[in-house]
Amino acid sequence: MSFFTWKDKGLTSDCASLDAMASRFEETANLMKKLSKKGFKLKKHKKNQLIIHSDPDVFDEWGFISEELPFKQLSLIPEDESKFNF
Repeated sequence: MSFFTWKDKGLTSDCASLDAMASRFEETANLMKKLSKKGFKLKKHKKNQLIIHSDPDVFDEWGFISEELPFKQLSLIPEDESKFNF
């Protein structure tokens, strides 16, 4: 399952006013709502919040880079490498 870790550090650290902070929170909330509508889910693992999706194609469409273990990512490579003329 494709995932990345959501870390909320410094989301508003560069904001100069309360209005700027509010806008940042609204932008983030809108993004989270869009992700939810596309089937992304939040999974808590230990002290981390992982944003996951069961379809790697949808995950890729959003431009996210999966933090999935490399051996799981390698399962996407066909075993018959002769097709690629290596």
